[in-house]
Amino acid sequence: MSLAKRIGLLGGTFDPVHRAHVALAHAALAALRLDEVRWMPAGQPWQKERQVTPAVHREAMVRLAIAGEPRFVLERMEIERAGPSYTLDTVRALAAAEPAAEWVLIIGQDQYAGLHTWRDWQQLLGLVTLAVANRPGEQRPVAAEVQAFTHRVVPLPMLDISSTDIRARVSQGRDIAQLVPPEVARYIESHGLYRAAAQPGKRS
Repeated sequence: MSLAKRIGLLGGTFDPVHRAHVALAHAALAALRLDEVRWMPAGQPWQKERQVTPAVHREAMVRLAIAGEPRFVLERMEIERAGPSYTLDTVRALAAAEPAAEWVLIIGQDQYAGLHTWRDWQQLLGLVTLAVANRPGEQRPVAAEVQAFTHRVVPLPMLDISSTDIRARVSQGRDIAQLVPPEVARYIESHGLYRAAAQPGKRS
C-alpha cells in the first residue's frame, strides 16, 4: 500500500514573490519530507489594508519563480474564488478533492503570531499539520491558545527580505536583483509594476 502524499501549502499575497519565499519552500521540502509544495496566491486577502496588485500579475510572477522545481505546483483555487480568501475554505476544498493526502500548512512567524485572528483557526489546525518558519529579527508574541497546538519549525535560511521593501525599492528606482528571482525582476520591469509611490502595508 502506497504512503499518503505529503503536500505543503504555501499561501500568500506574493506581491511580489521573492527569494525568501523560494528558500522557504525548498527548506520545507527537505525538513518536512514533502512530496510537493502548492503555492497559493491569495485572491482577495481579507487582512490586507492596502490595494494589492491584480492577481494576474502575482500569479505570473509565482509561475516564473517556481518553474525550475517540478515539486512546486501553482494552486489557483484562491484566485478563482470570488470574495475574500480564507485558508480554511481552501483546505476543506483541497482535502475533499484529495482525501488521501496529508496537508502541511507552512506559515511564517508573522502569520503564526496573528493566527488567532484567522477565521475558525481551530478548525483549520484540525485539518493540517502546522509548520512555522522563523524570520530573522525580533519575533512577535504568539497567543497562548495558538501555542497549545503542536507545530513543526522549518529552519529558514537567514534571508531578511519582504515584499514591502521590494515594492518600495522599485518605486524609488533602486535595484532588486538580489531580492527576487531574475525572471521576476524582468517581469516587474517589463510590466511597470510598483513604480507608483509605495503604499503602506504589512510586511509580507
